[in-house]
Amino acid sequence: TLKLSIASILLLAFAAEVDSFGLSKPVSFSTRLDAKKVSFREESRKALVKGINKVADAVKVTLGPKGRNVVLERNYGAPEIVNDGVTIAREISLSDPEENVGARLIQEVASKSDSKAGDGTTTSTIMTQALINNGMKAVTSGINPVALNIGIRKAARIISDEIREIATPVSGIDDLKNVATIASGSVEMGRIIAQAADKVGDTGSTVVEESQTLVDEIEFTEGLTIDRGYISPYFVKDQERQIAELVNPRILVTDAKIDSVNDVVPLLEQLVKTKEPLLIIAEDVTGEALSALVVNKMRGVLDVVAIKAPGFGNRRREYTQDIAIATGSSFVAEELGITLDSVTLDMLGTADRIVVAKESTTIVTDGKQQDAIDARIAQLRKEADGADTDFDRDKCTERIASLGGGIARIKVGAATETELKDKKLRYEDALNSVDSARELGIVPGGGACLAYLQISLKDKILAGMENEDERQGAQILIKAMSSPAMQVAENAGIEGAIVLAKIQAIAEEKGFGYGWDAASMEYCDLMERGVIDPAKVTINAIENSASVAGLVLTTECLVTEIQVKLSEEDKQRMFDEQNMSAGMGAGIPDY
Repeated sequence: TLKLSIASILLLAFAAEVDSFGLSKPVSFSTRLDAKKVSFREESRKALVKGINKVADAVKVTLGPKGRNVVLERNYGAPEIVNDGVTIAREISLSDPEENVGARLIQEVASKSDSKAGDGTTTSTIMTQALINNGMKAVTSGINPVALNIGIRKAARIISDEIREIATPVSGIDDLKNVATIASGSVEMGRIIAQAADKVGDTGSTVVEESQTLVDEIEFTEGLTIDRGYISPYFVKDQERQIAELVNPRILVTDAKIDSVNDVVPLLEQLVKTKEPLLIIAEDVTGEALSALVVNKMRGVLDVVAIKAPGFGNRRREYTQDIAIATGSSFVAEELGITLDSVTLDMLGTADRIVVAKESTTIVTDGKQQDAIDARIAQLRKEADGADTDFDRDKCTERIASLGGGIARIKVGAATETELKDKKLRYEDALNSVDSARELGIVPGGGACLAYLQISLKDKILAGMENEDERQGAQILIKAMSSPAMQVAENAGIEGAIVLAKIQAIAEEKGFGYGWDAASMEYCDLMERGVIDPAKVTINAIENSASVAGLVLTTECLVTEIQVKLSEEDKQRMFDEQNMSAGMGAGIPDY
């Protein structure tokens, strides 16, 4: 079917008119209007739920100590075998556009849990699936979906507050070891992570690297962590982990906003000759300067990453000066008489290694500036003692921790590339779990915490609702709280409902903390056994699943693209047209 806009019709009419006067015809125009498919009510929700169930069913088999793995096909290289929920969810793309919207929604739940707590993505996915499937039945029966959504959100808030209240603070290295062991599924990984966390303390950080050996090792280095990530995703080198890694880089630290390429070209040309990587820390990098950096990065002319300076206002200057001291950089500022176009290589700082993620940057210093760092820390301690407000004092303490914090490097070894990737993902999950446990404390694992709250908190939750429809929403969330414990049991080959009933019975009899240890197949005190989860992970699972489930249940219309299947020739022609129209600016010449 040919679809024409008014403009196209007018153009065709004009062409016909011109032809009638015997004049030559103009170049022909073609208009393509992408049509959309619109689904309503039950049809739209069913499509979303089908997509959500397909992703959730693939992810939930990994839950618990006896969870299975999922094999991911790769267009290049060997297939990847993983046990990480968010990695599996991100890989799934469905052929049906409407179902794919549902898949994208549940991927958002997993990604949010991953970004906030770093773990618990599988639990969040299972909770979302249970909420939506039970909620769909309620909506179909005629209950008001808006009131249902309000009830779910109110209940989620009550449960989250209760988990914060009953969480036990981390008391020592054994708790950290238990958290890491549960998250990684390996006692050895748990031991290494606990050792790293204990060594660097609360102020340090831990990074995971690949090793050429068959065993895992750990090294400790002094380093610096910044809460700013890369300005452009085109700076990413490792697409799988979404990071940019620079080895033995040079560092430019300035308080200026870089928007003109002429400001940095003299410096970049010097670095192209030396082939050294470059990290730029500036107030911002925009416009043609950013375009030039990205183009040359993508062409392989120069390995460069730009990040914004941490902090705001006057504190930004203080933070950038800290970084300049730690790396041995000259602080480039116009008020100091140094302009960007006058910067030379000897004014740049150095570091052993820098890892830049989406929202954080870790600088592993080379130890050359240790005396200057010690002097800066002594100065900051004096400032903290003389601070007028608690806020100023806390900021000084943060800067001391940032400068003085060490970095633990876990070097992961494996026999094959497939095993190596799986181990790295497990290590990263476990490290994030340890950080979450330090922040909000720990609760019994294996789904026992939510299973206990399902019976102990039910009356309080229902009492907080204003009408019957809200109570139905709360009931849906209460029912979904049993899903993680049942899935852990089912992955271990046991009937989930039977295990859930016994967990709740033993918890009522002996108190909070008792549950089922799936690894040893025993009912016991989980806190004593070391089967524990970070409270933050459980809270995020509740909040994120309630958020997305409520939105899906209140969906009344779904708009998606109508798929157009292109032949290989069409794809090649479109690719060629895009390349012809896009064009890229000239980069820095490769010497």
